[in-house]
Amino acid sequence: MTDQANAIFNYHQRTKHQLNAYAKGPESLDWEDQPKPFRRFSGCEFIRFPMPGKEIDCLFEALDQPALIAPQPLTLDTLGLLFELSFGLSAWKQFGPDRWALRCNPSSGNLHPTEAYLFSALPSLMAPGVYHYVSHDHLLERRCRFDPGSNLGELYIGLASIHWREAWKYGERAFRYCQHDIGHALGAMSYAAACLGWSIELLSETADSDIAHWLGLDRQDDFIALEHEAPDLWCRLRVSDDCSQSFDPAILTALHDSAEWFGKAEPLSSRHFYHWPIIEEVSVQAQKPRTSAESFQLPTLELPAPCLNIHASRLIRQRRSAQQFNGKAEALALADFQRMLAALLPNAKPPFTAWNWSPQVHLVLFVHRVVDLESGLYFLPRDPNAAQELKKAFSADFLWHPIEAPFEFYQLTVGNIRQAAKTLSCHQPIASDSAFSLGMLTRFVDNIDAAPWQYRRLFWECGLLGQILYLEAEVAGIRGTGIGCFFDDAVHGVLGLTDNHWQSLYHFTVGTPLEDQRLQTLAAYAHLDAACHQ
Repeated sequence: MTDQANAIFNYHQRTKHQLNAYAKGPESLDWEDQPKPFRRFSGCEFIRFPMPGKEIDCLFEALDQPALIAPQPLTLDTLGLLFELSFGLSAWKQFGPDRWALRCNPSSGNLHPTEAYLFSALPSLMAPGVYHYVSHDHLLERRCRFDPGSNLGELYIGLASIHWREAWKYGERAFRYCQHDIGHALGAMSYAAACLGWSIELLSETADSDIAHWLGLDRQDDFIALEHEAPDLWCRLRVSDDCSQSFDPAILTALHDSAEWFGKAEPLSSRHFYHWPIIEEVSVQAQKPRTSAESFQLPTLELPAPCLNIHASRLIRQRRSAQQFNGKAEALALADFQRMLAALLPNAKPPFTAWNWSPQVHLVLFVHRVVDLESGLYFLPRDPNAAQELKKAFSADFLWHPIEAPFEFYQLTVGNIRQAAKTLSCHQPIASDSAFSLGMLTRFVDNIDAAPWQYRRLFWECGLLGQILYLEAEVAGIRGTGIGCFFDDAVHGVLGLTDNHWQSLYHFTVGTPLEDQRLQTLAAYAHLDAACHQ
């Protein structure tokens, strides 16, 4: 392995949770110095989107055939809906004096390290420039101004991560969680665009250094040193199928070179009591250079109809992360279970239309309560060759019994595995009280050795799958939640894996939620409505 790949591999080994020890994190949480939940730049003009909350006339089922959804016109109103349904607030929760926001895009610990930017060179919509989205106020802060005559006729969206947000709570393992969240955010953006009849094109050939340059993230003096933003993804917004223009980074760089910049990032914390230099080190080693444009030919799969006939925008806004499950709830209907699994397979629909690579992630399922399916351990390959490859790597004791389903699916063991699922997921009951939980198993060493930045890509893919599970659980009338805390090597031991060619990078669980009746739920943007009436 190269030095870069070795550094990343060593980071991953170092940040594994073990049965006898957790990865390095803060010994206690400095609640008074918790990072502010919303990034703002002082000294910027802003554009306020129209009031959020509008329902879009698109059922969730329609997203299975996105080509049939009529495109909405591109206006400030519809662009605001895209940002709201991707990154906006979905509700507020309150317990006593404590109040916190939930968002349409999920995040580890509800800490939200992901920041979204609009790179606009479409003067008919707004003045050309770079804009930062502030979800709390549903507005765009204008970070820079291009030449007024700039007109590429295109909009780009860039995603970046504030690693400090996660590191404040999770320490060294935080870099992993930031990458999960980027995958979730890409999935959320793809679903939101599809609701409007649009699509997200991931320009995966883009270098991190270019993203940082175009968005002003490399302007060191504009950020607190420990709160800088790391570039992650660069996307083009397609509002019609007519856009066939090739992507030319030089044009964006030329626009940037004539830009006038405004504002400085307001501090998120004051003390930064704990420092985690390993995060900065792995971030540098995992930087992405410019690469060749890539694409993956997606098959067209027909999915069974979802359980609920509900507007997609409503479903997106009601998505929540379950905090606990009813371990005695009725079993999940087999049809709903099969739709969820089918939705995780590569398909020519969102969010896979925003993904450029062949599947590297496969699923090991801990099935607890699904109608007409025995409790036990199961395996869902996401490409035709994975089963044979992993059959050689897994324990020789597994059954590999094919299960009748509309897709390739195997039973590995039979029996009650609730305690195993709970133990492996850091002793959390959410992994055992659900209808099923799962681990996302990725092809590991080969990817990192081929290109070290692909370490991040593996987590992005896991996050993308997690976003599918979140929405598919909601449309089945239940709920899901991501699990970032699990005992990495203990999971591998249960599967019989003896080397690092495969690694579990993310867990997820789906079931009937138990609602905490002590919590009060408040409207997402009532504060904006109140401000308008003052």
